[in-house]
Amino acid sequence: MSFEEMRVRRAAVSDLRAVVALFKLPNEGNRLDLEGGKDPFDPVYVEALASMTEDNALYVADLPSVGVIGVFQLTFVRHVGYQGGLVAQIENVVVDRAHRSRGVGETMMRFAVDRARERKAFRVQLTSNKARTRAHAFYERLGFVRSHEGMKLVL
Repeated sequence: MSFEEMRVRRAAVSDLRAVVALFKLPNEGNRLDLEGGKDPFDPVYVEALASMTEDNALYVADLPSVGVIGVFQLTFVRHVGYQGGLVAQIENVVVDRAHRSRGVGETMMRFAVDRARERKAFRVQLTSNKARTRAHAFYERLGFVRSHEGMKLVL
């Protein structure tokens, strides 16, 4: 299958069925099943997508012959420190299992990094569950460095 036609674009409401299905994929990190049995067009999803701005956007990798095959969220955070610098945060990166190890994730990450450069961010960061060792190797191949220890508090 050729990925030459694949494009990364902002997610639309019509993408929600595919996006929510990707978020429901089990992974090596024992992701909490926060999606439950909700309909992909439930107002919680539609309203969340509608509220997104240029500083907090959901993107999809779209292959016209197949549809949405990947998703990630890119958020820009302005700091007061770092001379008012901007940080790009990548989250919720998922590629459909049938399309993994074919360049989809790399294309999405390069898109995110290019967008961060365009916005003049001084850093791109992400977190990845400690159990996802293949994902860590992938991010390191792209130049990401394990520089901090992350912590989360689930509410």
